[in-house]
Amino acid sequence: MSAPAIVLAAPASGSGKTTVTTGVIGALRHAGQRVAPFKVGPDFIDPGYHALAAARPGRNLDPVLVGEQLIGPLYAHGAAGADIAVVEGVMGLFDGRIGADAALPAVGSTAHVAALLGAPVVLVIDARGQSHSIAALLHGFSTFDPATRVVGVILNRVGSARHEQVLRQACEQAGVPVLGAIPRNDELAVPTRHLGLVTAVEYGRRARLAVEAMTTLIAHHVDLAAVAAAAASRVTDAPWDPAVAVGQNRNRAMVALAAGKAFSFAYPEHAELLRAAGADVVEFDPLADPLPAGCDAVLLPGGFPEQYCVELSANDIARRQINMLAAAGRPVHAECAGLTYLVSDLDGHPMCGVLAGSAQFTPHLTLGYREAAAVADSPLYAAGECVVGHEFHRTTVTFTGSYQPAWRYRSGGTDIAHEGAVEAGVHASYLHTHPAATPHAVARFVAHAARARTTLTR
Repeated sequence: MSAPAIVLAAPASGSGKTTVTTGVIGALRHAGQRVAPFKVGPDFIDPGYHALAAARPGRNLDPVLVGEQLIGPLYAHGAAGADIAVVEGVMGLFDGRIGADAALPAVGSTAHVAALLGAPVVLVIDARGQSHSIAALLHGFSTFDPATRVVGVILNRVGSARHEQVLRQACEQAGVPVLGAIPRNDELAVPTRHLGLVTAVEYGRRARLAVEAMTTLIAHHVDLAAVAAAAASRVTDAPWDPAVAVGQNRNRAMVALAAGKAFSFAYPEHAELLRAAGADVVEFDPLADPLPAGCDAVLLPGGFPEQYCVELSANDIARRQINMLAAAGRPVHAECAGLTYLVSDLDGHPMCGVLAGSAQFTPHLTLGYREAAAVADSPLYAAGECVVGHEFHRTTVTFTGSYQPAWRYRSGGTDIAHEGAVEAGVHASYLHTHPAATPHAVARFVAHAARARTTLTR
């Protein structure tokens, strides 16, 4: 059996789930528990704070991206060696993929993942502006779906001792135990911007201090013993194994993985699959570092290059090296932020120039899951292969060169849009995919890198 889990959910976004979840993770760890942190959905930012609190990678559970069948194995993999898992939900408890079907809980929702894990739910409720009405809210959320087991509530942003007393009485009427009551503390707020919280890697030392403050707050105001006692899981799957996922191989290559403040949107499973496929994965920071010597391929994940245009442009050594590597036919895989780094310029600042075109920051958010089919053969996919991915960005790219699109987006079997670019060894697009869903693409990428190394060293 895997470690027991507790799922922290909320009636809606903005209730304080990330603060409470991060604090619960940190407080349980400080109490001597080995805690495995998870986030429902395709979020890259919240797991960064979870990782600081847990001192182990924050991982995602997204049945839309990986399918229901992989949730148990990925959970067992991420929870290996842990005493308890803490899972932060996404949006409201029953909110999920829009337009998939009318079934409840919605596909990809917190309730859906809780059901797949067989884990109980604790609701985090923003108590501002509420008193007795919280009883009706709790009654509705705890009885709406018989498969969703709400075992308690954590009252967040409580205004006073009197406010807490009234809220506790209302929760008692609803039959939902109160596991904690957290006073309002505006000083705990982590700064936000256009895609959510500022990432932990960008916030640096202040992120660590914020996590410590969250941990202290939760330790003082939440019944951690009750939270731990409520945890449960029905997962019996064998842990996901990256070596099994990629299969047998004899490829050897070095893959340079962009990281740091501008490129922090990478799932932990990606590097694990690369290594299992035979790659030596070496991180570098495009803000300051050159490409690692001897690298055969480059992986440019998502992030916030639009916040660091000047610094990225100033590191002309790395830009030229990536351009030369791509020109030599070496594999380059770029997702979202990586795409905007590969084009000629980003908001007027010179970038790598691998793909002719310009990227601009816009006020418009592009957000949602996408069903996509590969348009052309690339170092990752064969033409016609289908994936489910996710877009989340406020930039746009206009190509001035002629390239095969990376993807055609589909709906109901009909093509609705083309996106990204494939050119020689380059595969670049806005689409984020979860590599555990397509491990063969990672193995193919490493195989291409190994062949390029062999060809160019003959």
